[in-house]
Amino acid sequence: MLKWLRNFAALFTGKPAAALLHELPETIRLLFARRSCRSFNDEPLLDEEIHAILEAGRFAPSTVNLQTWTFITFTRQQWHGTFDRPIPFKGCYAIIICADIFRLKNFLPDLQETPFVNLSLGIFNAGLAAMSMTMAAEAFGISSIMLSETGRAGLLDCAFLKEKLALPESVLPLTTLVLGRGGRRLPGIPPRQPREAVIMPAAYDRQASSHLGSWYEQMFIGYKLTHPLSSFEKQIAHYRTKMVQAEVVIRDIFLAGRKSRG
Repeated sequence: MLKWLRNFAALFTGKPAAALLHELPETIRLLFARRSCRSFNDEPLLDEEIHAILEAGRFAPSTVNLQTWTFITFTRQQWHGTFDRPIPFKGCYAIIICADIFRLKNFLPDLQETPFVNLSLGIFNAGLAAMSMTMAAEAFGISSIMLSETGRAGLLDCAFLKEKLALPESVLPLTTLVLGRGGRRLPGIPPRQPREAVIMPAAYDRQASSHLGSWYEQMFIGYKLTHPLSSFEKQIAHYRTKMVQAEVVIRDIFLAGRKSRG
């Protein structure tokens, strides 16, 4: 019982170790302050803010400067016109971030030899761009959330998104970045795996999972607090079903380059 109470309290009092420093650079402070928002208000975003956020993504670092990403943007009206429903969580603006090798096919034909490496790098690069845009939004005081499944807006619904957006081969929709104003921020931080499990000096620690007990219990507690009518087990089962379905589509996307050469 004492362990359960300690893990419950950690959800509201936890903070990064570096946050214990008296003064942090503004960039680090923003990284630690960021939280996913699931309730936006009706206040609009300025065009200049949206432009700057998109530019932060466009200027993100990428492997060999290939910039293997595409950002498909939506106002509230455009999203409703495409998907026949509001942006999730009543967001003001949405950006579907894709790993994109297709755009380069005529300029770098040698990339046809390495479809698995290509899309792996595309995913890595698009993730960097997504984080750059998220932190740019944070700097403006704009709330955000990156979706993998909610509202059929991310990787777990890639077949749906490919059809709706008429995406060509070698373009993989990874996540939707939803932006907006407002959003109440809860104290503490979502459960983080302990440093001992993820930071490994000099070599990989095969016993790292032995440090995850408290984190896993905090995941169950946190989910029950935010979803009292459901359970973490049901959510995992739901994700498992969608992941199996998405697996087929993602495999075909990875193999698209090889098939086109054959």
